[in-house]
Amino acid sequence: MIYSILRRSLISSFPKNLRSPDERVTRFSLAVLYFSTSTEKKCVNNPALYELLLQKHKFSPQVALIAASVSTQSKTPEEYDSMLSFLREVGFSKSQIEKAVKFLPQLLSSNLEKTIKPKIKVFQDMGFPRDVIAEVLSKEPKILHRSATDVLIPRLILLRELLGSNKYVSQVLRKAQWVLSTDLKKNMLPNVELLRSCGVSMNQILTICCYVPRFFLNRPGIVRKYVDQVDELGVSRGSKVFVYVVAVIGSMPNGKWEQKLQAFRDILQCSEDDILRMVRRSPQVFTVSEDKLVKVKELILGTGKYTPSCIIEWPKSVMYSIEQRYKPRIEVLEMLESRNLIRAWPHLPALCKMSNDVFCKKFVSPHLNEVGEFSWPIELAMGKGTKNSFKLHRGQG
Repeated sequence: MIYSILRRSLISSFPKNLRSPDERVTRFSLAVLYFSTSTEKKCVNNPALYELLLQKHKFSPQVALIAASVSTQSKTPEEYDSMLSFLREVGFSKSQIEKAVKFLPQLLSSNLEKTIKPKIKVFQDMGFPRDVIAEVLSKEPKILHRSATDVLIPRLILLRELLGSNKYVSQVLRKAQWVLSTDLKKNMLPNVELLRSCGVSMNQILTICCYVPRFFLNRPGIVRKYVDQVDELGVSRGSKVFVYVVAVIGSMPNGKWEQKLQAFRDILQCSEDDILRMVRRSPQVFTVSEDKLVKVKELILGTGKYTPSCIIEWPKSVMYSIEQRYKPRIEVLEMLESRNLIRAWPHLPALCKMSNDVFCKKFVSPHLNEVGEFSWPIELAMGKGTKNSFKLHRGQG
């Protein structure tokens, strides 16, 4: 459970300067987006390439323009065709080729035999699947311009030795292709060794590495500070959550961790002991925004059935969706209560954790005859959008 929640919450909360370069478009590409049609014709350096990509290969006008605007006329249409054909042969889809060209417009002008094929061959010779190669290189095509012998091979070997198999290397590269553009010996390797020295198992390191690899690209001195902060909180290095607390703190900009702790104190009226218990039990809850924390608290307490201590005792309650989980279920329970059809509400953990099917079987199906088709809150609670799903549960009731 903690793995999946951390994966969702940590990724979105990492500082922008550590996020993948594929989230940003080049300045040139952004400028091109605003060109008018008349301007486009004046800016194309290679009209033949523009027409080739647009007409024969069905590129979008935007990407065709980007490529043709930085390309010279030193290559023939046949040479561009050879490049595109090769990329398709090794597993690139049309959309992946377009993505690669958008991020690296110079790609099509590269030397196919001397620059592109040798880099693809490195991945193939090391046993990476076609789909992994295409996905990684389409998201980070600059890798194709790196030295095979000095950069790609040693870094891929290091990753495989560190993670144990191509399977895990593939997971990391799919999340963070740009790790191959960094000096792993300066950051990733020392950070792994630091965590190992703290008693963190390789399986836990592997989990963090696969889900939030950018954490390991922090400078070792910074990760050491995160470790020191966790030590100060009193979390044992032998605890299973130790590394996850380190990762949560590392997911926040400087100073944000203390700010987040203070927000929990203020919003939930937590004591220091409460805070420490939440950190030790469920560190991932501290990735929740202050705005959501306020809204969840207001919604839960607004029912009159729960107290702040309920949230403090089961802090994972702040992780669940307001719109998809809390509101529809609370509405159903309030309706049932107003008709004296239930004696008590479920405990907060049960309210949150129950699957939609279990919730409906427990609180909806037994009362369909008395309540009738108050269908939309039931359907929302079920996570469905049609009356067919409602009738299905009614028939099973």
